[in-house]
Amino acid sequence: MNRIYFDNAATTQMDSKVIDVVVNSMSTIYGNPSSTHQFGRSAKSAIEKARRNIAKQFNAKASELVFTAGGSEADNMILHNAVTNLGVKRIVTSKIEHHAVLNTIIELCDCHSQVEVVYIDLLNDGSIDLNHLESILNSSTQKTLVSLMYINNEIGNILDVKKVSSLCKENDALFHSDSVQAIGHYNLDLQELGIDFLVASAHKFHGPKGVGFAYFRKGFGIKPMLIGGKQERGARAGTENVHGILGMEKAIELVYEDLDKEIKYIGGLKQYFIEQLQSNFPDIAFNGNATDKINNTYSILNVRFPMNDSMLLFTLDIKGIAASGGSACQSGSAVGSHVLSAILPFEESKKTSIRFSISKFNTKEDINSTITILKEAILVKS
Repeated sequence: MNRIYFDNAATTQMDSKVIDVVVNSMSTIYGNPSSTHQFGRSAKSAIEKARRNIAKQFNAKASELVFTAGGSEADNMILHNAVTNLGVKRIVTSKIEHHAVLNTIIELCDCHSQVEVVYIDLLNDGSIDLNHLESILNSSTQKTLVSLMYINNEIGNILDVKKVSSLCKENDALFHSDSVQAIGHYNLDLQELGIDFLVASAHKFHGPKGVGFAYFRKGFGIKPMLIGGKQERGARAGTENVHGILGMEKAIELVYEDLDKEIKYIGGLKQYFIEQLQSNFPDIAFNGNATDKINNTYSILNVRFPMNDSMLLFTLDIKGIAASGGSACQSGSAVGSHVLSAILPFEESKKTSIRFSISKFNTKEDINSTITILKEAILVKS
């Protein structure tokens, strides 16, 4: 069976050159970075070189990056620091954030009674209502953190980060953005964007799982959530994941070498997918602002079919096609997508929606095969 992978927003296939770096480092750079002998110093030097190279790519300082086990830990680290270390009393967010943000905020409010959460209104296409955000920021003098994801992982909507950053600065608010779907997909100049806190996860851009980083704008003190040694300049205890960090460095190097080419290629596949879906299924709809090439990412396409068929995803899987109904973190949940529930009328949210997320390893032939299998599956149901 020819297997087709359209779940790249959940995780990506590791690039073979990244695998080479990971394997080589596991066999040659195996000292503990905290050890003072030559083996330890070599590992420490490799980590700090990677930190400098990654920071340079995003116009940040190496001292502003803390390596983590991935995006969820980085989100937790930032949100907890905002409340316990930076005096944040109010968190402004939306109901379509990743659960690494939503559930952490709920936990913080439960543990710190003085902290309140305010949810921003959403527009019909799932975009953030920036007028409502401005009104919220103008309504209180409490120390505020705005937490909004750069690119929604389910529907692909892109946040107007510069506008949000400007509103935050005007109102003396801090700005955190879960940027897991943006790092490795777009050129980000962190000095220009003005984001205070940002997170990344290597497995979203053909790097290894279990490694990412948190960005703290210079000047913000960081207290560790993981208590122990003084690794990561005291910001995160635990022996560093050396081979993971070096794999992430290589993945970032590779993706930004050919980013314009990849955007054009993957974006072309997405547009072809949209045209084929519209041609073969005239009653389908797209969730979010999927057809907006400026305000929706080039790699995510969330399709709503005109029926409620809980077996459609399963059928695709049986036929060798991997896609998803939403975030992989919600897999197995009977609740369904919290993002679609928040933006769709009730009857529409009950219909079958599938997220197809595309990478450089996909082809037009993959799309053609998927369309054929979808037609067969839907014809059988009808």
